[in-house]
Amino acid sequence: MDFLEIGKIVKPHGLKGRLKVLSYLESDALLKKLDEVFVRQGQEDTRRFGVKSLQVKGRCFFLEMEGIEHIDQATALVGSLVSVSAARLEKLPEGEYYWQELLGLEVVTEEGRPVGRLKNIFPSQDNDIYVCGDQEEVFLPAVAEVVRKIDLERGKIIVRLPEGL
Repeated sequence: MDFLEIGKIVKPHGLKGRLKVLSYLESDALLKKLDEVFVRQGQEDTRRFGVKSLQVKGRCFFLEMEGIEHIDQATALVGSLVSVSAARLEKLPEGEYYWQELLGLEVVTEEGRPVGRLKNIFPSQDNDIYVCGDQEEVFLPAVAEVVRKIDLERGKIIVRLPEGL
């Protein structure tokens, strides 16, 4: 089964197993209809959990899952990744992408100079940050002035490096 990571568990919330999750999603539309999530801790197998409740607040959401009833169980999940089945995903509008579609793509400048592969993406207050590079990491804001073109068919992201990089 293919999964889409939608967030990372950052801490327990309360004493009854509720979790605070940093959301990787631009919109909370997908969250409103979730009845199950998949949680993966490090290299362990992914486990399925039914969703008892989910409340969105800013860039985070608070999640109650079946079988997680106590703060100790919730604390053990801190740092885990929360995913949904890729089959549940809606088609995105033109020019929007799921992170999994972008990770691993080759990043090159408009002049054709390689920057490296896209290794990670993390949300920031204003926009996502792309982490790319092979030997040396380069952090690029995911804004139109920097990310000039995404070509999934060719496996490339064309960028205009900010001044000083």
